[in-house]
Amino acid sequence: MMLPEDILNPLEELKACNICPRKCNADRFSEKKGYCNAGPEFSISSICIHRGEEPVISGSKGICNVFFTNCNLQCVFCQNWQISENKLDHSREHMELEEVLRQIIAILDTGINILGFVSPGHFIPQMKVIISSLKHLGYEPVIVYNSNGYDDIDQLVKLEGTVDVYLPDFKYMQADIAKQYSGAADYPKVALAAHKEMFRQMGSNLIIDNEGYAMRGMLIRHLVLPGHSENSIKVIEAIAKELSPDVHVALMSQYYPCHLAGQYPILKDYVDPHEYRKVVKRMQDLGITRGFIQGIESSAHYRPDFEEDHPFE
Repeated sequence: MMLPEDILNPLEELKACNICPRKCNADRFSEKKGYCNAGPEFSISSICIHRGEEPVISGSKGICNVFFTNCNLQCVFCQNWQISENKLDHSREHMELEEVLRQIIAILDTGINILGFVSPGHFIPQMKVIISSLKHLGYEPVIVYNSNGYDDIDQLVKLEGTVDVYLPDFKYMQADIAKQYSGAADYPKVALAAHKEMFRQMGSNLIIDNEGYAMRGMLIRHLVLPGHSENSIKVIEAIAKELSPDVHVALMSQYYPCHLAGQYPILKDYVDPHEYRKVVKRMQDLGITRGFIQGIESSAHYRPDFEEDHPFE
């Protein structure tokens, strides 16, 4: 697999890593890592066809998703905790670039022309290397940036023209629970600014092709947490006021108590149907009608196991 000698140049940014809002300034080539505890490697837990996303992301055949390890948030209720927990040893998931490309290309060659990067905010240089390598090899799939919303604005500005579809979470507009559950009291401020930048690039329209795939645009996800409908309503209100009621929103009810959620009494339960409907109504009252809602039973269906070859089957 012949690639240009300078293909790995973006990784140089990891020698003083400030690519996410944590601004650790860590040398990820050294033994002393930053908050995410990730190095310069292509640390990827799974490259697979995923059909569990929103219909416009999964399309008719599924999306090729690349799941990075570690995370710049440590959410106590994380459904992907097996790969995102920074205290775990993820060295066995380090991959050579050629193997990453081989696995992606094998999926793209089946006719799936959409490539998603999951939790890429602390792996943006690696993501850029993968995208430019694929382009060099003649592949230019639709690129989906599937993040937790805790993204650095400067990095997002640099991604304009590279990312086709932004698929960010918008978790919190309350700093106290952002700090308690994700260790990031500044999440509301940071995420709102990041979403504004994504909106600047994409606007409200989500362009869909004939096979049902998003080609360009923005789709915001929000997971309703049990006992926290007030936070959810504040998130929805921020989207309507600070961005636009015309933005596409996926309001998720798929929460289930996992990882460390059991340590928090309010998170031990599932989302109450009345609570979820209350958030849906507020969303509708604000004129946000483009997007998706979930059935309350969805919590039984979205339970990945990254110990398996295919986490979602």
